[in-house]
Amino acid sequence: MDYKLFTEYITLQALLKEVGLIQSGGAVKAYLAEQTILFNGEDEKRRGKKIRIGDTVSIPDQGLTITIVKPSQEELVLFQEQTDEKARVAKLVKKLNKDKKEELKKGKNSVKRDKNKPVRFPGA
Repeated sequence: MDYKLFTEYITLQALLKEVGLIQSGGAVKAYLAEQTILFNGEDEKRRGKKIRIGDTVSIPDQGLTITIVKPSQEELVLFQEQTDEKARVAKLVKKLNKDKKEELKKGKNSVKRDKNKPVRFPGA
């Protein structure tokens, strides 16, 4: 199986999660303890091991070999566009949240409440 790597590296934990061998990052310790994982032919138990283009990860018990390959130029352009769009949306959401917080803050200042009285809830 080929895995296209769009960044400089991926950790072993993230790779196992990406290919669907584990469901969460917390499950990786148990998975590494139970399974034999070979990184470029050598046993690997570090979940944070950095894997780069050209490396091979094998899981002999499952008959699975993952080869890390470089994506094509078109795929790199598409990945960069998607990354830029995510950053744009995150920046927009952050701005909207900040504006909403400031709006609520202004609204709270206009309502005066006696600080010595407890807050009463309906039905209480």
